[in-house]
Amino acid sequence: MHLEVAPATSGLAIGALVAGIAAIVVAFVVLCFGLVGADAGWGAWAAGAFTVLAVAAGTAGVALGVLARRQIRRVGPAASMRFQGQGLASAGFICGIAGLVIAVVAFVAALALQLAA
Repeated sequence: MHLEVAPATSGLAIGALVAGIAAIVVAFVVLCFGLVGADAGWGAWAAGAFTVLAVAAGTAGVALGVLARRQIRRVGPAASMRFQGQGLASAGFICGIAGLVIAVVAFVAALALQLAA
């Protein structure tokens, strides 16, 4: 007799999505601080500090997305735990990359505005 084990949502996939969304939110904070503080002289410093946070969150989103997709694809014995959440993992991966790109572009823009002022 085989007991049917219902698939569970991967915690790695949920973590990837949360980290990816956080990376995008912090990247927009980088953009805001870079624009607001450019004339006052502190924009690039604040943007740089938040860029580090956005890069860390984006990297975590990408890494967790890759690990979650690997965990979901893995096939085990019939009675073992199965995971679902391929869409969550993919969304976390994509949001992590988007957060990384937005943060780096926003920081470069903040630095350019700081040097131009």
